[in-house]
Amino acid sequence: MSTSFRPNHDPGLIWSTRTRRISLGGRTWIMGIVNTTPDSFSDGGQFLDTERAVTHGLQLLSEGADILDIGGESTRPGAAPVSADEEQARTEPVVRELRKRVPEVCISIDTSKAAVAKAALEAGAEIVNDVTAGQADTDMIPLVAATGAGFVMMHMQGTPQDMQANPHYEDVVLDVHAFLEQRMAAAMDAGVSTEQIVLDPGIGFGKTLEHNLDLMRNLKRLSVSDRPLLLGVSRKRWLGELTGREVDNRLAASLAGVAVCIQHGAKIMRVHDVIESCDVARVVDRMGIPERHTPQ
Repeated sequence: MSTSFRPNHDPGLIWSTRTRRISLGGRTWIMGIVNTTPDSFSDGGQFLDTERAVTHGLQLLSEGADILDIGGESTRPGAAPVSADEEQARTEPVVRELRKRVPEVCISIDTSKAAVAKAALEAGAEIVNDVTAGQADTDMIPLVAATGAGFVMMHMQGTPQDMQANPHYEDVVLDVHAFLEQRMAAAMDAGVSTEQIVLDPGIGFGKTLEHNLDLMRNLKRLSVSDRPLLLGVSRKRWLGELTGREVDNRLAASLAGVAVCIQHGAKIMRVHDVIESCDVARVVDRMGIPERHTPQ
């Protein structure tokens, strides 16, 4: 048996956002996480102050982040919801200040509320990252269509309050694919272009350990209309289940997850540890995806 390698990226694959057309050919893109929340599972409270959040975002950019994802409401299991006003107050100043200091920065707003997304887009964000794929707020998809924002549509079973109570699927890969297909169709029917859409299977969002592993092994089966996949595995609870490590000691496990996801077809990785994830992506991108050939 011999092994060869093929590239993981299509040079013609484009992600259209408000102000740019991102080519996802050639390498993995890294999205750095900036949480302006007091209760996120990994870094809650560290960057609640606007200036500290901006400083953290600038640090992630210096480490190689391609996109900064600004979030003002925790979506960890059991997290309490916050009002749109509070979420906007946490995120809009951070987006505006980052845009002012680094005009070329690519910013994503992590929200399921259209009002929060609208304020962030007006302040300089280009992408909306919605963990409900536009289901939580009926104004979200029309907003994305009207503004031309990039749109990350994620699968989640249940809500952050109850999603890990008893996740159940007939077939997790088929069920998540069907959901993403249905939500993408709904967005396109409302005027969102195909090129605006990136899909996220929602690792850790209403899934058991085995569900997560099954999804990551089958990423190629999850893409709809060849749209790129974004994954977030960084520091998540399923890594703790596998390793026995607490959240602050999951760097190695997170990086292993990044490598596996890229090898299975992920085009964008959402991470806390940017510099290390960039190194992993650079190596895996250069190696390509292994193809095994059995002699006839």
